[in-house]
Amino acid sequence: MTGERAASGCLVANDWICGEYLRSRSGELTDATVQHVWITVASVLIGLAVALPLALLVRARPRFAGPVLGLTTLLYTIPSLAMFSLLLPVFGLSAALVVTGLVLYSLTILVRNILAGLQAVPEEVREAARGMGYGPFRLLVEVELPLALPALMAGLRIATVSTVALTTVGALVGKGGLGNLIDDGMQTTFKAQVLTASVLCVLLAAVADLLLLGAQRLLTPWSRARAAEAKS
Repeated sequence: MTGERAASGCLVANDWICGEYLRSRSGELTDATVQHVWITVASVLIGLAVALPLALLVRARPRFAGPVLGLTTLLYTIPSLAMFSLLLPVFGLSAALVVTGLVLYSLTILVRNILAGLQAVPEEVREAARGMGYGPFRLLVEVELPLALPALMAGLRIATVSTVALTTVGALVGKGGLGNLIDDGMQTTFKAQVLTASVLCVLLAAVADLLLLGAQRLLTPWSRARAAEAKS
C-alpha cells in the first residue's frame, strides 16, 4: 500500500521521472509510438520512391540538376508551420498533410545522396556491363544501384532520423505521434509526459539508424570485405 502511494505520489508531485505514469498511460504511449512509426516509415518510403526518379532524371539530363536540386533545397528551408499551412487546403487536418510535408522535407537529402551514389559508379564498370549485353534497366538494377547503395543508405539513414524528429511537428494538426504527447505535456506542464515522449523519440531515432546500418551491411558484403582487407 505504501509503495502504491509512493508511486502515485510522483504523479501528484509532477516529477520528471514517474513509474506510475508509464504504468497508467502505457496504452496512450503505445498508440502514440505506433502512429509516430507509421508516419515516419510512410514518409521515408514515399520520399525514396519520389527521389529515385528525380535523381535518375538529373543523372540523365544534367541541365535539370539546377532546378531539381534548387527546388528540393528550397522546400527544405520552408518552416514547418508555413509548409503545413500551404498544404492544409489540399489535405485538410489529416495524417496525409503531415506525411506529404515530411516527404517534401526528405527529398533534398535523398535526391542528393542517390545522385552522388550513381555518379560514383566507375564508367568502366558500366562499359563492361554493356559489353556483356546489359540493357539500361538491367544495368541500373543489377550494377549501378548495388554499387550506389552505400551513399543511398547513408542518405536514407539521415532522412529517417530527421523524419523521426520532424514527425513531432505534426502535433500542430494533431497527427504528430509522440509529438502530440510532448505538446500536450508542455501546455499542461506535465513533466513525466514530456520527458517520456521525448526519450521515446530519441530511442526511435537511434533504433531506426541501427536497423538501417545493419541492413546496409547485409546488402553490401563487399564493403565489409574491403574493410577487413584494409585492416589486415
